Amino acid sequence: MNNQKDNNPLLCDVTTGMCEMPIGTGEANQELVLAEEKPIKILYYTDPICSSCWGVEPQLHKLKLEYGHLLTIDYRMGGLLPDWSYNSGGISSPKDVAGHWDEVSLHYDMPIDGDLWLEDPMSSSYPPSIAFKAAQLQDPKKAVLFLRQMRELMFLSKKNMTKWENILLATKDTGLDNERLLSDYNGKAVSLFNEDLQLAKKIGVRGFPSFIFSNKEGASEFIYGTRPYDVFESKVLELFPTAKKKAYDTSADYLFGKFKSLTLREFSALSGMDRQKSKEFLEQLFDSKWLQKIQSKNGDLFFKSKN
Repeated sequence: MNNQKDNNPLLCDVTTGMCEMPIGTGEANQELVLAEEKPIKILYYTDPICSSCWGVEPQLHKLKLEYGHLLTIDYRMGGLLPDWSYNSGGISSPKDVAGHWDEVSLHYDMPIDGDLWLEDPMSSSYPPSIAFKAAQLQDPKKAVLFLRQMRELMFLSKKNMTKWENILLATKDTGLDNERLLSDYNGKAVSLFNEDLQLAKKIGVRGFPSFIFSNKEGASEFIYGTRPYDVFESKVLELFPTAKKKAYDTSADYLFGKFKSLTLREFSALSGMDRQKSKEFLEQLFDSKWLQKIQSKNGDLFFKSKN
């Protein structure tokens, strides 16, 4: 992989599965992440433009299906790219990221088109992060769908998510009130985003994705970076040994009903089919017009047809 990853947080290290930043080295403050309603709370630090965070989506989907009844996931924004003059990160220029994103796409088997950084490079990850915090003020579940759609537009369709018109595209079918979104984007959401950044420093978040698992007794476990699913499952069982995972329907009808869209990698992980069988199956559903897809140079995104 590109050896510039040591001085550019946008060049994620696939060995660690993390886009790393020098923003914190402390230990987690357990009181800040104590589980409340459900047995386990996960503080999830992410960033809309983090390629490794896109790579961990299959594991997150499966975790929600099998252990969602025991989990509360609190999405927090980390501020991966303040701007291109961010000296402490040693960032050079957008073109350095283009080829790396294509490499990351192959590594995680998740569609990412790095040409965005050549055609319409983003100046910062702060605008989409603040937009997410604005969406959270309306509804946390709608905000997660909104975040997903921002990533789809960016990673597959090469949309610059610092532009308000593209942020609005990501609100489609989410149920979000766009007028309120803009109002909060220019108001309360800025303060909430800054609170996320300050909390990240307090609890030692050093990159994305970062997961802090905690139980009601105050015990905490960290996962740094994009890890295999069994690592996530093991943290649940360490903190709540009596946890029982739910069996779920692995049919396409159920999975595409539960999740609005799925990549080939995601469908394979959730259905239990191997990659080749998943590819053939999804293409058959596409040919029969049961599924539609968005194509990109490094993979497709499938979603259920409306008719």
